Amino acid sequence: MRNGKRMTLADVAERAGTTVPTASKVLGGRSDVSSETRARVMRAVTELGYRGRSGRGPVPRGDSPALVDLVLSGVEGAWANRALSGVEHAASAAGVDIVVSVARKPDEGWLTRLLERKLRGAVLALVDVTAEQFAMLDAAQVPVVLLDPVTQPPKTVASVGASNWAGGHAAAEHLLSLGHRRFAVIGGDPRHLYTRARIDGFRSAVIPAGAELPENQIVHTGWCRADSSKAAIALLAAAAPPTAIFACTDAVAAGVYDAAESLGLRIPGDVSVVGFDDLPEAAWLRPALTTLHQPIVEMGEAALRMLLRIMADPPPVALREELATRLVVRESTAHLKA
Repeated sequence: MRNGKRMTLADVAERAGTTVPTASKVLGGRSDVSSETRARVMRAVTELGYRGRSGRGPVPRGDSPALVDLVLSGVEGAWANRALSGVEHAASAAGVDIVVSVARKPDEGWLTRLLERKLRGAVLALVDVTAEQFAMLDAAQVPVVLLDPVTQPPKTVASVGASNWAGGHAAAEHLLSLGHRRFAVIGGDPRHLYTRARIDGFRSAVIPAGAELPENQIVHTGWCRADSSKAAIALLAAAAPPTAIFACTDAVAAGVYDAAESLGLRIPGDVSVVGFDDLPEAAWLRPALTTLHQPIVEMGEAALRMLLRIMADPPPVALREELATRLVVRESTAHLKA
């Protein structure tokens, strides 16, 4: 709606410099459109706020959709397996089947495939959705639920996440209780919502306690174990190294273990380590990793249930749910030596 006028597909086509049938193909997920034309149509949809009539509509009350989409950022690793398990469990309980897609960067074909299948809704797990992609989904009237949002979702988009800020705060409180006062943090991509929340939560407990966490002791490496190891080596080889490191994922924590071993340092004798996620690998590390348990299976279940609720009876405002994390104390943390 713009200036009291409802935007039409003809308006989108005119703005994109193409034809109405071609714009319709883009919104329908057809692959026989050039990438340049597709990009122009997506921009036009975003700029005009176009919302079409997909024919999908709400699922009749008492019924269930036959199929829904689950789009994952990747299928490698325990996080994806747990998320898939949770979504599938809730879908099975509801008598619904799921179609799994992978949104690998820089490929944006997942959106085309999703629209082409004309399914009624989707759960997007750790997928970094752009404003244009959100606009396309809205134009096609495809309800989505973000599972562990990568960036702050629009106010109109539902999401399920974990209490990342509270988890970071709990990690700091645990280390403070052990007498540590000199910290470092290794995080993933600083643009990611959960990375910022975990670090902000950690800082919120450390600073009031008068402990040390200077900005140069907060580094970002992505989720690569090798890169995390390099960053940890630099931190631990400094003149005044941290006595405790908060790693924003268990994979990053494993990199800290590699760094400590290469420097001849003991965990937790020389440095205590706390991770985040509580994936199976956390218990396999030696010593076993103290970490924040993220209820990934339960998050997947909640996301699928939320999607089915939205599909059956769209709420006036976007639904949001945040599941609690909890500290799991193992052998990688210890009292600071006098």
